[in-house]
Amino acid sequence: MSETPPPPPLSLGKEGHRAAGAPGPGAHAGADARARERLAAVRREVAKTVVGQDAAVSGLLVALLCGGHVLMEGVPGVAKTLLVRSLAGALSVDTRRVQFTPDLMPGDITGSMVVEGGGGELVFREGPVFTHLLLADEVNRTPPKTQSALLEAMEEGQVSVDGTTRQLPRPFLVAATQNPVEYEGTYPLPEAQLDRFLLKVVLPVPERAAELEVLRRHAAGFDPRDVASAGITAVAGADDVLAGQAAVRRVQVAEEVLGYVVDIARATRESPSLELGVSPRGATALLRTSRAWAWLQGRDYVTPDDVKALAHATLAHRLTLRPEAELEGIQVGQVLASALASVPVPR
Repeated sequence: MSETPPPPPLSLGKEGHRAAGAPGPGAHAGADARARERLAAVRREVAKTVVGQDAAVSGLLVALLCGGHVLMEGVPGVAKTLLVRSLAGALSVDTRRVQFTPDLMPGDITGSMVVEGGGGELVFREGPVFTHLLLADEVNRTPPKTQSALLEAMEEGQVSVDGTTRQLPRPFLVAATQNPVEYEGTYPLPEAQLDRFLLKVVLPVPERAAELEVLRRHAAGFDPRDVASAGITAVAGADDVLAGQAAVRRVQVAEEVLGYVVDIARATRESPSLELGVSPRGATALLRTSRAWAWLQGRDYVTPDDVKALAHATLAHRLTLRPEAELEGIQVGQVLASALASVPVPR
């Protein structure tokens, strides 16, 4: 399949106009503002270690605010692990990393019952999924059975082992990575599983100026395995993320903007180049991410620019090209851009 080009960076968008009937600041305004300021400080902290990946940082924050998960795509060495580790340090939450391999079993992710002590008592030993931020490295290198166990935990926010259901910590985010250039020995995620990821962010090789800054930092003694040495401090916590999630659910969406989201989804289903367009779940995902992005920008209402800013990251991985379109060299990003351009923007 032709590779999808990197989506455009998540831009601020224009301010637009307040949706009709949208309320002004309410009783939650003070708490919302504090949570927003702290999450904005998180971005500044992450920038102390990660250079040139602002779109990926924004995508992870949006996913956290939506309670969703992120598929990160990039060649090895573009700071995917460092990004998640730095985000966890700035948020003061737990993080774990799992290297997915062909022999990884579902219990290696979720945990399993083990015999402990001289009495032979069975106890549950938690797997790495019991954390706030889980980096699932090269998720497409493990068999579908293990992929499904992870995706079940992502969808339900819980793990069931030996007839007992155990809740995962909140907030809970899976950042799954896949290598876009090496497919030998992999088990590509099927469309139904890709649809479970709220966002797909592409981490490009940084431009020359950013790469030069990376080398300067390493020359000055930066150790990517020790983010604390780079000066990253905890400027927010899990409570701020949960407060942000509640605030995002209060963001107003005008009827015209709802119609805009639906029309974008329907335009992809009518594209002759696509075998599979955006599902209703994809449309609701775009609504959720647009609300989170609007809140991060300090607004309690969504504009069409918010929708456009998140459209590529939210929708591109949910689209499947027809075989003949692949042979012609057409890319998913091009088709999505055309669909967006074909939908009138509400004023």
